[in-house]
Amino acid sequence: MKLSKSEEELMSHLWKLDKAFMKDLLEEYDDPKPATTTIATLLKRMTDKGFVGFKLFGRSREYFPLVKKSDYFSTHVNGLIKNFFNDSASQFASFFTKETQLSQEELKQLRDIIDGQIKKS
Repeated sequence: MKLSKSEEELMSHLWKLDKAFMKDLLEEYDDPKPATTTIATLLKRMTDKGFVGFKLFGRSREYFPLVKKSDYFSTHVNGLIKNFFNDSASQFASFFTKETQLSQEELKQLRDIIDGQIKKS
């Protein structure tokens, strides 16, 4: 399941904080801050989608992520590879390395990561 752009922004704040009350989440936003009702609506939607959970403390809710950032990101990168690169990770890697104008150092770091993964396999 996918989050909207505003839900992703809110989720990134929640991933950063790990757990937070409404006021903590609002503090993470730049001015002009969204309305409390907007954040409450987003949190309700994200709870319904299974991305966010909460604990009740009296009338206050402490929210926490139910999905890890790495899992969410991985799902979307894999979807991108499937939908735009014919399910070919090598086509994606080729596009990524050619089109993102990586420095020599960044390319060497990528090579080291790939070499490390090959050795693990």
